[in-house]
Amino acid sequence: MQKNHKSPLSEKLLSASTREFIREGRRTPGYTLYDWLHGYIYARYPYLYIGIGTGEHPLAKVLAPLFAGLSRLLPRKSPKASALTHSASEATHTVADGYHGKVVPLTAAEQLVSITRNLSLNEPVRLPNLEHIIPYVRARDIILRNPDHIIALDCPCRSSRPNPCLPLDVCLIIGEPFASFVAEHHPDRSRWITPEEAVDILKAEDERGHVHHAFFKDAMLGRFYAICNCCACCCGAMQAQQRGTPMLTSSGYVSQVDEALCLGCGDCAETCQFGALSLVNHQAYIDEDKCMGCGVCVSHCKQGALSLRREPSKGEPLEIFNLIGALEQSHPE
Repeated sequence: MQKNHKSPLSEKLLSASTREFIREGRRTPGYTLYDWLHGYIYARYPYLYIGIGTGEHPLAKVLAPLFAGLSRLLPRKSPKASALTHSASEATHTVADGYHGKVVPLTAAEQLVSITRNLSLNEPVRLPNLEHIIPYVRARDIILRNPDHIIALDCPCRSSRPNPCLPLDVCLIIGEPFASFVAEHHPDRSRWITPEEAVDILKAEDERGHVHHAFFKDAMLGRFYAICNCCACCCGAMQAQQRGTPMLTSSGYVSQVDEALCLGCGDCAETCQFGALSLVNHQAYIDEDKCMGCGVCVSHCKQGALSLRREPSKGEPLEIFNLIGALEQSHPE
């Protein structure tokens, strides 16, 4: 006769994806109760969270001070985590250190969503402490578990705007435990897609002139969790960047002009989301300080007069196949 085993209380109160998020948090060094609560609120209520962050939500004026107060009350770092985190004082951290994006040209973005074409799924992809690529104090790891698990989510930034760019379902949530959490909690705003479908979304967004950002967040286990396809008119991170909060870092490339091919049509200047392109004496001119190396202008130049050039002063590219290859060379079996 079989015994009637009662389910633990946690299984009754918490969804499967929430329990997995908790387990993954416990396995993450230095991940605190504050981090988990922050991550849960962010992933469970992204439209409220982003709506407040952009100031578009009706409750923004009321809830923003409340969230700020909670962040001051709850501990940001556990005592045992000090050896595992950056030596700088927590007081020196900015908003951008905990939530930021890395600009990735189309080819690099395609690698992030189609990584399973080249790698075995038996082991997660582990690329921690990528400070040479993600130059922030916090949230700079790539730890991809089940990278073929991809969700297309209605963009919270676009959804918060009164007249958003379309389509909405262009945020790609990649890997576990994030994909299952979003799918379970936002079934009406998300859908499972294949890596091939993810590539199609990236290409379509590139054609619309939108920029691919690989996003990292401390509360999301301190790692990469999504690729957002961003436009300056809707994206909260791009608008924060314009206001002086450095939430985005360059791809490691800059655009360059072949003056012999440039006709001075101005299409590139209209396309650039960062305001880095203009016409000077009927030629395209690139302000390299503003250029983030997204490559959108390159794909939209009908004359082929634009290309991307590696620029070491802009940092290292996030090109995951190259990173994995370098890791394998430095740690051969």
